Amino acid sequence: MSAVSTSVPARAAAPQHRVSWGEAFRVWLRIALLSFGGPAGQIAVMHRILVEEKKWISEERFLHALNYCMLLPGPEAQQLATYIGWLMHRTAGGLMAGLLFIVPGVVAIMALSVIYAAFGNISPVAALFFGLKAAVLAIVIEAVFRIGKRSLKNQAMVALAAAAFVGIFFFDLPFPVLIIGAGVIGFAGNMAGLPAFNLNAAHGSAKKGAAPVETLLGEETPEHARPSTSNTIKVAIVWLAIWLIPVAAVFAVCGPDNVFSTIAVFFSKMAMVTFGGAYAVLAYVAQEAVQHYGWLKPGEMLDGLGMAETTPGPLIMVLQFVGFMAAYRAPGTLAPMVAAVFGGLLATWVTFAPCFLWIFVGAPFIEKLRGNRPLSAALSAVTAAVVGVVLNLAIWFAIHTLFKATAPVQGYGLKFDAPVLTSVDPWALALSVAAALLIFRFKAGMLPTLGLCAGSGVVLHLAGAF
Repeated sequence: MSAVSTSVPARAAAPQHRVSWGEAFRVWLRIALLSFGGPAGQIAVMHRILVEEKKWISEERFLHALNYCMLLPGPEAQQLATYIGWLMHRTAGGLMAGLLFIVPGVVAIMALSVIYAAFGNISPVAALFFGLKAAVLAIVIEAVFRIGKRSLKNQAMVALAAAAFVGIFFFDLPFPVLIIGAGVIGFAGNMAGLPAFNLNAAHGSAKKGAAPVETLLGEETPEHARPSTSNTIKVAIVWLAIWLIPVAAVFAVCGPDNVFSTIAVFFSKMAMVTFGGAYAVLAYVAQEAVQHYGWLKPGEMLDGLGMAETTPGPLIMVLQFVGFMAAYRAPGTLAPMVAAVFGGLLATWVTFAPCFLWIFVGAPFIEKLRGNRPLSAALSAVTAAVVGVVLNLAIWFAIHTLFKATAPVQGYGLKFDAPVLTSVDPWALALSVAAALLIFRFKAGMLPTLGLCAGSGVVLHLAGAF
């Protein structure tokens, strides 16, 4: 059922009967298979299909859910799909939407990880990923512009983004401090009546003079989306068990020092403390996996990101690659590939199980607060701070893509890696500039840019350039 009947009432009466399960499955699978290009592109795909084409929900409800998901730790696009699936078809709908969103990525990244581990050191394969890194860098920079254009509506929001970037890049401040701090500033600014934080509940979604658009869900809160303390406790217990029982089992069987225990605990911790969406998660994991645990080299992290950018599903699926490589290099008594597959799936499990917990427990309360202006201002401030977090990721990737060496800078509160300018890689720089021109000047799509850069890397290798 893809069209909206003119007889749709204003109230949201049992929306699950208005969209069949078969139709819902087809829509969410279509979204999953089209979800390339990181969270910004995935959110755009969902908006086009769910708001503009299918008219399941309104612009205001879509952005309200998005701002909540931006506030959560973890991948906001997958959480947004879960939220909307839950609104339309209760818990089963949330599971359908959330799981379908990640299944194509799980399969694709696992296959590519196996190929990478088996053949990644062969020169042509390494050259292909050399080209991918340049394209990924340009794509991440474009994400900064896309998110910034949507989020930085005034000078106060620009200042929040700048402060978040300075705090995380130069002073290594924790993500929760930055994101929660931005939310508090937005909330307090609205309560104080400051014009910069006097945002409407729709976060600028409603156009002046535009007639309201009828949607299948309507504007009232469905019965199942209303908060209940007893139900909330039950849901929390169930999803905490789904998330943590496998972690406890791995820890008990393998011991605290085993790589699988480390993967389970690390990615579970990551699921709780990495705020700001997929790009923020990647910045945190890249630093920890490379610098603290030594699971990967910086270039390998970019290779994994290139895989995630070229496959459907959340960009955060790169974490499966991180878990895969960590276990591959410390397999214990298992065959390396067997250990790697288990490590990758374990990282995926503990990364995404909490996402369902955050939505199924928190979304009913967020629905109750829909239209609350101070909350809207807080969520908008969080989104602005995320721009600074994404810019941090872009700079970090640029340093490790374009330069062969870095020098740590510490003192006076500063803590960051500065590039050694004499170590610039001219071919990486040339490919990155070419990728940026393709995306910004010629408006080339993500997949053509990735393909051309990957092919250029192979050609340069065959020509003896490196």
